[in-house]
Amino acid sequence: MARIQHEAAFSPPRKQVRPRQKRRTFRKMVVPWLFVLPILLLHLVVVAGPSIAAVYYAMTDWSGIGPAEFIGLQNFQRLFFEDMTFRRAFRNNVVWLGIFLTVPFLLALLSATLLAPVQRGGMLFRSALFLPYILPSVITANIWRNLLSPTLGLGAQLAKAGVPGLDRAFLGLPSTSLYAIAFVDNWHFWGFLMVLLLAAMQNIAPDLYHAARIDGANRWQEFRHVTLPGIRPTLVFLLLMTAIWSFLVFDYVWILTQGGPAGSSEVLGTWLYKNAFNRFEAGYAAAIGLTMSSFAILIVGVFAVLRRKGWEI
Repeated sequence: MARIQHEAAFSPPRKQVRPRQKRRTFRKMVVPWLFVLPILLLHLVVVAGPSIAAVYYAMTDWSGIGPAEFIGLQNFQRLFFEDMTFRRAFRNNVVWLGIFLTVPFLLALLSATLLAPVQRGGMLFRSALFLPYILPSVITANIWRNLLSPTLGLGAQLAKAGVPGLDRAFLGLPSTSLYAIAFVDNWHFWGFLMVLLLAAMQNIAPDLYHAARIDGANRWQEFRHVTLPGIRPTLVFLLLMTAIWSFLVFDYVWILTQGGPAGSSEVLGTWLYKNAFNRFEAGYAAAIGLTMSSFAILIVGVFAVLRRKGWEI
């Protein structure tokens, strides 16, 4: 009895415990949301709001100025069944996707594999290969426009030296314009992939390579059974982002050819821009933009389905 009275005398009253619990709950539940709230508001204003507005304007006949006239799905009907330029632009985006999922990744994997064991001077090589990526696209495009000039560029100088065949207007021919732009963009882009893949390779435990050599593995077997599994998460992420970026390409195409000649290098981004700001069909441009977003969502969905089925990606 005396022990119970002693504990009761020194136990804190309930009125003091409740405020502490309230403050603790406030810190855990409310304070984190207060820190996130500015970013959420910014996201609503910059991303969510315009996205919702784009869904509405895609179903309207709107010039970008004044009131919009609701027309339902007529823009999408025109887009998929009547617009031949859209089909050509979509086909060019698919070609662009195929190029950028192969050429820059092969170059990046090869260079990263060669640079991974380099200790002395390795940072100099990495910086030199990464430098084109940090150059503004306007500067890079204008440099290569001059280099690809049929009269003053590299091909013209080689022709004067007795090496004919390269003094052609690669940016001005319908058969080569898209591939010439892809070459310029790839020159600027593959160093970025190389740096990320190299960083992933350097995080692989050296013991795995020592064990592979003890088992008699050659360089190709080391790359296949040690390097590729070790960099798979980074490689898959880069493939995913490159696939999405391939449907959003705009800057190099617009700076070098603006989709020409004769629409041979037209992509979805340039066709959207022309409809919105040259032809003043903002509602139709919104429909093109939603279609581009749907392609990106589809690519993410494919990767998500493959991952659920047990693919190690």
